[in-house]
Amino acid sequence: MSEISTAPQRPRLRREVTIWGSFCWGYADVGADVYVALGLVMAAAHGGTPLAFAIAGVVYVLVGLTYTELASTYPSAGGGQYFTLRGLGDFWGLIAGAALMLDYTVDVALFAMASAGYINFFFPSVREFAMTLGPFHSVNLIWLMETLGLIVFLTILNIKGIRESAFFNEVLGALDLVMETTIIVIGFAFAWKPEHFLHQWRAEFPSWHDLLYGTSIAVISYVGLESVSQAAQETIRPGTVIPRTSLTLVGVVLLFALAFPTVSLGIVSWQEIAAREGDPVALLASKLPLVGFLAGPIAAVLAATIVLISANTGVMGASRLAFNMAELGLVSERLAHVHPRFHTPVRAIVLFSGIAAVEAVFAFLSGHRAMETMANMYAFGAMLAYLLSVIALLALRIKEPHVPRPYSVPFNVRFRDRSIPILGIAGILGTALMVVLVLWTHELARIAGPLWVMGWICYYAIYRHRMGRPIWRSLPRDWETQHLLLLEEAEEWDSLEAFRNELKRRAKGK
Repeated sequence: MSEISTAPQRPRLRREVTIWGSFCWGYADVGADVYVALGLVMAAAHGGTPLAFAIAGVVYVLVGLTYTELASTYPSAGGGQYFTLRGLGDFWGLIAGAALMLDYTVDVALFAMASAGYINFFFPSVREFAMTLGPFHSVNLIWLMETLGLIVFLTILNIKGIRESAFFNEVLGALDLVMETTIIVIGFAFAWKPEHFLHQWRAEFPSWHDLLYGTSIAVISYVGLESVSQAAQETIRPGTVIPRTSLTLVGVVLLFALAFPTVSLGIVSWQEIAAREGDPVALLASKLPLVGFLAGPIAAVLAATIVLISANTGVMGASRLAFNMAELGLVSERLAHVHPRFHTPVRAIVLFSGIAAVEAVFAFLSGHRAMETMANMYAFGAMLAYLLSVIALLALRIKEPHVPRPYSVPFNVRFRDRSIPILGIAGILGTALMVVLVLWTHELARIAGPLWVMGWICYYAIYRHRMGRPIWRSLPRDWETQHLLLLEEAEEWDSLEAFRNELKRRAKGK
């Protein structure tokens, strides 16, 4: 089968995302995670919650460095799926795409759910509402309807275009940075009691099983780096912008993720935070001295918006991922259709937003806490995709040493004229352990996660067979020519010139 090519007349994704927009795409997705994870991790890890966030944070840093190199080197809309396909082949690219698609659709459902939860800070009766629907008991139907309404809103927003969607992220992202900083500074300065923190650390430290379970949930506080990569094909000068964005994002998110559980345990008991699954940060803000009566409602409003833009990045990520997978011949090309007016992949947006809505309904009818149900699946998809991405980093360092890298993961060793990243190997071990930990501690993820991936494999096999394409082998692709086009579209002229010169040198050597 001939290699996949894109017709010249096909509408393309527009490059309109600036450095601030790129940061906000990532921060909206990663920075918002603590609003959801704080209560869930407290319920599992109790007084050891800061340690759970710290362990997960080590893996996050390793993955963050990996994505910084890959996204700046290969600025494609496919993100981790594209890196994996290019480094390991079509089949593994499909597995990475399936894991990420699970992650994105769950992201939409989970964070739309969390946004409605923070809105319900003002309506305690809605937060506590429960009813029976046939065989389903304790269903909060009002919260479910709010969640579905927000998903519909985000679908329309993303159909309209990336510019409007990015502006939405930028404004609210700036407000949230101010709010999170204010809560932490005021909390530590005027309310934090070290003796209260130490008492909970010593007297309420969890069992090792509960700590590991809490750590497996804490990883969702760091999920979302993929969003920066997904927006790379719409980012202006990605080779320059993405390293600045990603490295700043890694530091800021890690700081907030460690600060929130630490300040919380020095102000309130872990039981209070754990009991408020839907709005833990708003509860924390309401406990601040002097300003709590005002900080609580403000935090609830801004938290509702920041987790909503995290759901927004999920819609964007799912649609761009489907767009890229279709162009690479992994799924039907119908999903690569770009609307001639809005220049957005409308079909993919509608399809995967619909799947997110179905997942939200399942979570509320599951008989368990709805947000915890979604968090289990969220962790599985993210860790599987991250594992394949860090393996792809190593593979691409070996297969494509001549490709210009605006940023490289530090601490490398030379082996047979190849630069091997030590931190990349550590990232493989860390993400592999996290995958095992999630499967061991999460009953739902242990069953539903592999079933989701198997479903995608079956679809992939049927689709490739019908199209007369190999199932287990990769399609032939001229990666060098495609990379030249990618750099040219990105207007990365220095990298483009360096790559051309390297290709000429290699041609002379042959």
